[in-house]
Amino acid sequence: MATDTDASRVGGFGEVSRVRGIAFEYLSLGASVLGIFALAVLLIYVTIDAFDLAGANPLWLLTYFLTLVVPFLGFCLYSAHDSALTRRAVAVGGGGLVAVAAVFTAIETFVGRVPRLNWQLTYLFVVVVPLTGYLVYMGARGRPGSVGFGLIGRLIGGAAIGMAFSVLFLVFDERLWFLVYTLGVVPAALVYGYGHTRDVSSALTAALPTAILGTLLAVFLRPIVDTYPTTAFIYLWTLAIPIAAAGALVVDARSSRPKAVLAGGVPLGLAAVVGLFGRAIGLGVGGPNALLVIVVAGVPAAVYLDRAFDVGEGVIGLGLPVLLIAGALAGAAVVETFGIPTPSPWVSETFLTEAPSRNATEAGLYPAIVGSVIIIAMVAVLSFVLGVATSVFLEEYTADTGIVGALTRLLQINIANLAAVPSVVYGLLGLGLFANLLGFGFGTAVTVSLTLSLLILPITIISAQEAIRSVPDDLRRGSDAMGATRWQTTKNVVLPEAFPGILTGTILALGRAIGETAPLIMVGAATTVFSPPSSLFSKFSAMPMQIYAWANFPQAEFRYGVVAAGVITLLIILVGMNGTAILLRNRAERGD
Repeated sequence: MATDTDASRVGGFGEVSRVRGIAFEYLSLGASVLGIFALAVLLIYVTIDAFDLAGANPLWLLTYFLTLVVPFLGFCLYSAHDSALTRRAVAVGGGGLVAVAAVFTAIETFVGRVPRLNWQLTYLFVVVVPLTGYLVYMGARGRPGSVGFGLIGRLIGGAAIGMAFSVLFLVFDERLWFLVYTLGVVPAALVYGYGHTRDVSSALTAALPTAILGTLLAVFLRPIVDTYPTTAFIYLWTLAIPIAAAGALVVDARSSRPKAVLAGGVPLGLAAVVGLFGRAIGLGVGGPNALLVIVVAGVPAAVYLDRAFDVGEGVIGLGLPVLLIAGALAGAAVVETFGIPTPSPWVSETFLTEAPSRNATEAGLYPAIVGSVIIIAMVAVLSFVLGVATSVFLEEYTADTGIVGALTRLLQINIANLAAVPSVVYGLLGLGLFANLLGFGFGTAVTVSLTLSLLILPITIISAQEAIRSVPDDLRRGSDAMGATRWQTTKNVVLPEAFPGILTGTILALGRAIGETAPLIMVGAATTVFSPPSSLFSKFSAMPMQIYAWANFPQAEFRYGVVAAGVITLLIILVGMNGTAILLRNRAERGD
């Protein structure tokens, strides 16, 4: 009888738990859908304002939809090679068009006009954008799509990294870098290469002291030496040639010497011609920045092309960049031929390359972009190095018992609490410690970077600790059994296994840092600067600060168009930065 009673209680408890579980499931789903919907509406309106889509002619939208979007979707469907998927995509695209037009017309008829929206834009954001995202995901799983998207990623990512390098050299002395590379890096690399090829341990050991001595000599000679090559030649010698050589070595290791020469030599030659002589021979582009962009984008693309042709599968996907460029040019030709009115987007070349202005049509974000890139680069290095080093020490080198163990637990509790401290408190800390006590200046890159590094350091430490903790102890014990020291086990076993998790935490932390405004206000960062900084101790601004300043302008053009353009630019840079880190994490997870 007792057994029956217990069973009935268990059954009743199970029924109650099931109802509560279903209720909780649907409440969670509703909250998620509501949050995503609110965010989607916000991003839609920001995008419409930034690109002036509210004033776009429907024929302009139709033209680029037919010349650019439809061929791209066709490529994704071809790569997916799934007839059922094609039928579903056509049904969603066609049915969505009718449904959106009918619903939107009904809303305007019986409820009222929706501001800055029409049914064409609604169809674009509600149907076309999600459908495109899904088809990109499905197409990337096929070999042609994987090859095509891989090539585009290397071209876009390389160009972005090249531009980031050029931005960093606005504040870092390229002449000092030239001396450091020539007197320190090159001799150290030669010594290390000699020791590696001839198996001379003393040469391998001497590589680091050689680099240090060369760097000290470069710092000593910098104020003495007056004559230097041009900036373009410095970039060619210190960056372009090493990048091309690295690409050639990669191809040579898996292919042949002639292909290696082509993979490194063609992008290097093109970069040298355009960078050194582009403007002189009438190309319209040139200079050191063009040299950097071409070589940093071209060498990885050339290496990828060699691998794609070696594999031999999905080579047709390499035509995806050509398809997109041809679609864009065809759309532009149709718009020009038939005189179709084009929108006037706020996100334009002028906006990205000019300084702020009191006139909305002339306002630019370039100095703030430079400031944000430099600050986030320094924050990434500082927080990653300090965070990983601290987490390794806490997880691998401290004791679990005794006084040291108690101090370690106290330290861990404080780190966890610091992760929840409001950002304005870190701004006050940066103001008192870095700006006043250490004298790094108000609103300089050093002060801002150190303050933001402190802000995200607890998050980086905690995420790195969790990643290191997740490495199985069996791997450590196996390394110990092979006679490895604790440092060898940490370096060769623990850190490679934990690296994807460490990168995940760093991505989240940097995403918070790049959008912070309160700490920048507290340490005295400028809301507006009219020229890019010339050193790390110049007055800095950042994109969040400039957007904040524009939001307080009385003109509607600033509060809608210019602010929206700044937000979109900030999001693009954030997505690009996070995308690069995610790719590195995924490659580490695959063991590439």
